[in-house]
Amino acid sequence: MIMFSPLFFVLALLTSTGFAGKLNHRGSGLRPKHLRHARSIQARNNTGPGASPYKLQDMYQGEDFFNRWDFFNGPDPTHGLVNFQNKDDAQRKKLAYVENGTTVLAVDDFTQLQVGAKRDSIRIQTQKTYSRGLFIADFDKMPHGCSVWPAWWSVGPNWPAGGEIDILEGVHEGPTNQYTLHTTSGCSLGNLNEKSTSSHILNAECASSGTDNRGCAFSDSNPQSYGHPFNVAYGGVFAHLWDNTGIKVWRFSRDAIPQDITSKQPNPAGWGTPAANFPSDSCNIAEHFFEHQLVIDTTLCGDFAGPTFASAGCPGTCEQAVANPQNYVFAKWNINYIAVYDN
Repeated sequence: MIMFSPLFFVLALLTSTGFAGKLNHRGSGLRPKHLRHARSIQARNNTGPGASPYKLQDMYQGEDFFNRWDFFNGPDPTHGLVNFQNKDDAQRKKLAYVENGTTVLAVDDFTQLQVGAKRDSIRIQTQKTYSRGLFIADFDKMPHGCSVWPAWWSVGPNWPAGGEIDILEGVHEGPTNQYTLHTTSGCSLGNLNEKSTSSHILNAECASSGTDNRGCAFSDSNPQSYGHPFNVAYGGVFAHLWDNTGIKVWRFSRDAIPQDITSKQPNPAGWGTPAANFPSDSCNIAEHFFEHQLVIDTTLCGDFAGPTFASAGCPGTCEQAVANPQNYVFAKWNINYIAVYDN
């Protein structure tokens, strides 16, 4: 995750009619596996004829999940009030575990802290790196709440040289999700027609630096794309295709997941308009994005959630929120699987 301008975040919150999104580097108890993939809806969302051109490369799921991710336990690069845990401590404290096949990543919701102290949380990243692919993440729940800053993203070496792709991110009880790219100079949305996506363009310039870390970004228009509304709808799927034509992102609610995704024969050609579209005609994808680790984390306050805390309508201060464990009952990732395909 990377530091961003507090002024930009305040403006982003105001322009999204709430407290949406981030532009950075990056519920409660478990529910059973939901069989709400409504067969009739799946049939309507089925892809066209022919076999999928994509082959399963990696499946992160179940008891094997943590064997293929590293636990980052250094200082938070975005200055959050968190102590990221190593694997042994995370599992001992029940902040990282698998239950009924679902991977859970949690923030400590049981320890009372002094105001200003850091709270235990989790940041994990894949041991493997990727320079292209079709990535499908099925989340049953995601973290949310005042001071909470969750993200599902990927990042290359020597930020921002290797690029960053933010697929699921926001702060507090933000109304919708934000999709963002961060790069060095020479990458933008160009003259992209907003009608080519189902989201709203927030910023067209992808280049990020110490003085302007907004990146090029879209704000989803659907409340079920983030936070509490996402969770009460039993989550959903975020899929993004990264190839030489650009980077496209799709979001599917639980009852509208295409049948080809559930059958592990994905074919984006039949998925319709993407939620976000970053075309290669105004950005050399291979030059700006390479050797990415996939990352999931939850930080608190920091460079994004800190400056936007008051404007989001959260009570008190961000430091006071972190001290109270009751604020983190819903700060959990419940991950059904993350699949990576290649063609």
